[in-house]
Amino acid sequence: MSQNYKDTLNLPRTDFPMKANLAAREPEMLGIWEETRLYQEIQKSREGRELFVLHDGPPFANGDVHMGTALNKILKDFVVKSQTMLGKRAPYVPGWDCHGLPIEYKVVKESRALSPLEIRKKCEAFARKFIDIQRKQFKRLGVFGDWEHPYLTMDPKYEAEILRAFAVFVEEGLVYEAQKPVFWSTGAQTALAEAEVEYQERDDTAVYVKFPVLGGARSSNALAKASIAIWTTTPWTLPANLAIAVDAKENYVVQEFSRNGTNETLVLAEKILPRFSAATGLQPVGKPLTSFPGANLEGIKTSHPFLDREVPVFTAGFVTMDSGTGAVHIAPGHGADDYVLGMEHGLPILSPVDDHGRFTEEAGLPNLTGKYVFDANPNIVALLRERGMLLGEENFHHSYPYCWRSKTPIIFRNVDQFFIRIDALRRRALEAIHNEVKWIPAWGENRIAGTVESRPDWVISRQRSWGVPLPVFYGKDGKVILDPKIIRKLADLVAQRGSNIWFELDDAALAKELGLPPDTTKGTDTIDVWIDSGVSHKAVCALHPELRDPADMYLEATDQHRGWFQSSLMTSIALNNRAPYKICVTHGFVVDLDGKKISKSGTYEKPTAADHFVGRYGADLLRLWASSIDYTTDVPFSEEIFTRLGDTYRRIRNTLRILLGNLYDLTPHPTRSPSRGESENDSASETSILSPGRGEDEGEGLLAFTLIDRWILERLEEVIAVCRSAYEKFEFHKVYHALNQFCAVDLSSLYVDITKDRMYCDAPDSPRRRATQAAMREVFDALCRLLAPVLVFTAEEAWRHSMAKSGGSIHLQDFPEVQDRGRKSIDQVEELLRLRGVIGQAIEQARQEKLIGNTLEARVVLNSDSDVTDGIPKEELEEFFILSDLTIHRANQPSASVTKTPYKKCARCWRHRPTVGTSKAHPDLCDRCESVVNGMTKSK
Repeated sequence: MSQNYKDTLNLPRTDFPMKANLAAREPEMLGIWEETRLYQEIQKSREGRELFVLHDGPPFANGDVHMGTALNKILKDFVVKSQTMLGKRAPYVPGWDCHGLPIEYKVVKESRALSPLEIRKKCEAFARKFIDIQRKQFKRLGVFGDWEHPYLTMDPKYEAEILRAFAVFVEEGLVYEAQKPVFWSTGAQTALAEAEVEYQERDDTAVYVKFPVLGGARSSNALAKASIAIWTTTPWTLPANLAIAVDAKENYVVQEFSRNGTNETLVLAEKILPRFSAATGLQPVGKPLTSFPGANLEGIKTSHPFLDREVPVFTAGFVTMDSGTGAVHIAPGHGADDYVLGMEHGLPILSPVDDHGRFTEEAGLPNLTGKYVFDANPNIVALLRERGMLLGEENFHHSYPYCWRSKTPIIFRNVDQFFIRIDALRRRALEAIHNEVKWIPAWGENRIAGTVESRPDWVISRQRSWGVPLPVFYGKDGKVILDPKIIRKLADLVAQRGSNIWFELDDAALAKELGLPPDTTKGTDTIDVWIDSGVSHKAVCALHPELRDPADMYLEATDQHRGWFQSSLMTSIALNNRAPYKICVTHGFVVDLDGKKISKSGTYEKPTAADHFVGRYGADLLRLWASSIDYTTDVPFSEEIFTRLGDTYRRIRNTLRILLGNLYDLTPHPTRSPSRGESENDSASETSILSPGRGEDEGEGLLAFTLIDRWILERLEEVIAVCRSAYEKFEFHKVYHALNQFCAVDLSSLYVDITKDRMYCDAPDSPRRRATQAAMREVFDALCRLLAPVLVFTAEEAWRHSMAKSGGSIHLQDFPEVQDRGRKSIDQVEELLRLRGVIGQAIEQARQEKLIGNTLEARVVLNSDSDVTDGIPKEELEEFFILSDLTIHRANQPSASVTKTPYKKCARCWRHRPTVGTSKAHPDLCDRCESVVNGMTKSK
């Protein structure tokens, strides 16, 4: 009976568990990092190094961290950690956007009839609650930063910087007051910036309406008897109609129509005739009575369809022929183009709608006063029908603007507001976009340039309480006081006592504090929160001792091209005449597999909070997901994706565990592995290098690197080069693919499998086993470092289990540098892998024919067409092909034949060797295993 030699094998040993149990183990590691103040230790270790500043775009302090915000924070952490390990000093100061509508909307909804000061106090408590919640959730994701000292836009010193920036805007003549239509939220009763508007698909009733011609300088007999046909998707704006616009160059016709025995003579654009007839059922009767360019309609007067009002016709460049009639109904109080045209012609800016979107008496329709305008659409249509002015109606499906917070449809409404002149900043902003900033991905440049080119003046006043007060005062005569000196005095006061001072002091007391006349009154508006976050480059980067302005990078989702990217750019142009960032990185939205966006304010039904997935899978799996995708497009996300990623994670973890297990008896000294140009035997299989053996001093002992060792080290250099380059270019998915491939194929399927025999069965101190351990140690060291920015917890855990590490965190290390080892071994192994495929086919056929039971029973004759097999000893080739009995012949074409080996199986290494049975002491061992067992007996 064969003896059991299991105790004589060098089987892997490690306490590094295969089961990750991330949800439980990660918080323990977080506790260690906090206790040792790891972030501060990292910053201290990088003193004097090149600075890299990623400036944190502040998330809003409401609600839990959802998957979109988690992706954003993880990507930022990838950048900060990788830049640190690339040898730079990369501080990260997180921040929160605290003021604004989302918080106030929730507070007011829960507690009505509050004073502005009461609203502000409740809003601050709400914001601080979620700052604490989100801070814990971000830290739980493994994100490093100065969490003890974040920047908050509601901090008095920050608020003071907002006001100081505003003083400069006033000084530069950028701020003005005007009455003109702005995006108005009827649900939140405030003006909105473009970035606070989202679009939803909806159906509305569009109507074709006639405006009878009254006469005019160029009216003809045919025209005098006609009506101009207009089309609108917002019938509720017709009470505010004051004009009609046509295209001066388009051809218009006076055409008679018939429908159900009734005739109409109408004026409309010639090219729209067929579409108009199809929509209304009005069929042309004969040829047009006359035709003329739109310019001929300039000055014609028409009659309003249901109000006692003359409506003139003007020409305008914004009239298009893609819908409607070619004649546009103009309500200067309810549209941007309408407003401009009305101002050009001296029209009043009529907007008969209140803050809640209800008709006022100015609409001239007593029965509709107080009615919500969208609810009044059917009444307007009925009135048109009753007056005989309705030519047709249709259902119109379109994308319509909605308030991002109240989720109510927006109206354009003429109100008295304060604005920043974008025209004064536009040219310089576009220059900065094109010449000063690197955009990742490249399409970001055109996207933000397009939004800047088309952007109207910036409405900066908000009819809300929770925000920095708009520093506007009114004199006794009612005139506006916008004084930079006064604003700076107010900023100093706010820095000391907070912006609540505006609401705590009455007009007289505040005027006295600021040196204004006692009869001065203060305004009631607050500043747009996009200015709050937009001036963070000044309030944070320029003033924080660890940072700098401009920052190296801003990184946010694609919606920030019209949000924070743009507000930061515009304020920086105004303050510094340059961009606030050198690199701008854009990532896509997180979407479900059906393409639906996942966001805090959305109505997504499945779990979206990051905590749900962290608690179930662990933060490292979320981080692996973030590294696996191309973040420049929309990012798919589902439970199924996490299940698949679990396999990848386990493969990587198992690779680290195998390496650790095989290094259990290696002394923790640095090893210098062979690089190109060192002692390398071009034809033989071994490379001798100086490296310590067990119990020897460093510099003593010879290790024998075989081809497979040199190959894995050359492959390691390629992986290091790919990963360093990918980290430098912020292409994290390339890191994921490179490391996954390296672990799954190069290490697990090849190197570990091929060297298993020597690692388990050689004498512990055999030169080739020690050489393989030295290679594995270098691979493990590099792998931990390259994985660290992504698998922040797992890399740390593996690092701490390594015997070669005397303590300290992986996150204090740098990435491995690239050595030039060449590709000779890679080329040779590729040849051998080709031949291994030939052998594999022959073995599989022999197995199917029942000639052999397993590969080690095979006697293989390989006909090799490669020079590589000439220079490598047979024993090494047998190890590479994982064979017991190999014979090699040279041939022009590769082939292999298989028979069953006549040799007996070694009871220890399981290989069939000719020496098995030749020893009296150990008849069931081969000579190699007998020597190892005898050596162990003597050492005892």
